[in-house]
Amino acid sequence: MVGRLALENGCVFTGRAFGAPGRSVGEVVFNTSMMGYQEILTDPSYCGQIVTMTYPHIGNVGVNDEDLESGRVHARGFVVRDLSPMVSNYRSQGDLASYLQRAGVFGIEGIDTRALVRMLRTGGAMRGVLSSGDESAAQLVEIARNSPSMAGSDLVKEVTPRATYQWVDGFTNPLVTYLPAHAPKKSVVAIDFGMKRNILRCLTQVGCAVTVLPGTATTEQVLALNPDGVFLSNGPGDPAAVTYAIDAIRGLIGRKPMFGICLGHQLLGLALGAKSFKLKFGHRGGNHPVRQLSTGKVEITSQNHGFAIDPSTLPGDVEVSHINLNDNTLEGMRHRKHPVFSVQYHPEASAGPHDSSYLFLEFARQLGIEG
Repeated sequence: MVGRLALENGCVFTGRAFGAPGRSVGEVVFNTSMMGYQEILTDPSYCGQIVTMTYPHIGNVGVNDEDLESGRVHARGFVVRDLSPMVSNYRSQGDLASYLQRAGVFGIEGIDTRALVRMLRTGGAMRGVLSSGDESAAQLVEIARNSPSMAGSDLVKEVTPRATYQWVDGFTNPLVTYLPAHAPKKSVVAIDFGMKRNILRCLTQVGCAVTVLPGTATTEQVLALNPDGVFLSNGPGDPAAVTYAIDAIRGLIGRKPMFGICLGHQLLGLALGAKSFKLKFGHRGGNHPVRQLSTGKVEITSQNHGFAIDPSTLPGDVEVSHINLNDNTLEGMRHRKHPVFSVQYHPEASAGPHDSSYLFLEFARQLGIEG
């Protein structure tokens, strides 16, 4: 079946549809990872986005239940150069095309992803539409141009859980050993703005008894549980639009140790008084170099974000801890007086790399968990 991808700049790519054809709109972005497509598809941070993979050969390892980062696919669409017709990994429980079909998500293959990614890198992330229908090219471009912009969009309410729940699982795969196992010693409230499951596994692995609250939780609801610490998760959309979360975090600063990742980092920055801005094409992939300023150490990191905090707007009691070596954007910060820190990237990785997993141990030490 013929599928087309139309961009708001007027360009239309034609390829072969797979998964669940129909029509899907979203912000078209690219990810430079060579692996981990199932983790990418199920990461709630991709809500509202059509994801293009730069690696040309996708699907050969299939899909399985262990590598899900949430309960469903959140990406609006998936764009690849070549969809593998064969699945050969011993862990596979099915193929990618059938998985997307069951999830109701549109995929397209056979287009020149190099040309598409170069266009996105030059012009920036764009609104787009995937279609297997008989609309004209001009009609599809108009649909893309009339779709919502990511700037100003609060997508947290689309992905956050509706109720509080407990998480008890650390690493269950015996081959995964990059964090030492500890019995639960300190209580942590994790505010879920669209959280990946491996974050919860990492927190539990280092000795946290985790209670997950929806992203709409208030300061009072968090403090009512009297946790030893608070974790701020990743998530989708424009951080400046999530005003209720900014207000809640502002009320927690200085009252509980806090650790934020990705959207949680951005929301913390806004709560501290800084400003956010939209990146031209974002950082998405498993190969982004970040320098830790205190040691000079360079970490290869997993990233997925389209917004950033402007370091020039940080208050004087907050210091920059990490920077991106590709474009010098802010990748980490910490409060000079309070046990509060955050990073823009994903130290939980999944799938890889594990250079930054030490941050979970640092958070555990702030809570009083030693070893």
